[in-house]
Amino acid sequence: MSESLATVTPPGVPVGVPAPDLALRDQFGQTVRLSDFRDRKAVALMFLPFAFSGVCTGELGAVQARVAEFLTFDTELLVVSCDPVYALRAFADRDGLTVPLLSDFWPHGEVARAYGVFDAERGCPSRSSYVVDRAGRVSWSVHNEMAAGRDLDAHLMALRAALSD
Repeated sequence: MSESLATVTPPGVPVGVPAPDLALRDQFGQTVRLSDFRDRKAVALMFLPFAFSGVCTGELGAVQARVAEFLTFDTELLVVSCDPVYALRAFADRDGLTVPLLSDFWPHGEVARAYGVFDAERGCPSRSSYVVDRAGRVSWSVHNEMAAGRDLDAHLMALRAALSD
């Protein structure tokens, strides 16, 4: 993937500052809080534009194939979308996804806005990712074009690096 297609001018929360907390329901209706992982795990936080779309389906299929690398005793993965909980459940069931899919449906895009990655014209988050270290600080971010899938190797490298900070 070429650099010009993969990344855009970084919006959002800068590296080194505390990550905005979130409390969102997952595809099973359970509330997940970013702060619950503080002092225990580094967290990869992926913003997903739309469940069931081609690029997002491919990305999450690739993530699911490598889920053991993302979800360890020291690391966690949270995927945030503005789709409703029920759509995320149907998406997870259809594609056999076991990663936490969090609904930022209402107030619509509130968490994506807090991270500076909500695309108001499209009504969804941009294809952005953050790594939050154990102390709750943003240690890495990347912002992709809507049509450009993420580099999962780069995400895993950043997630592991957050453990040594």
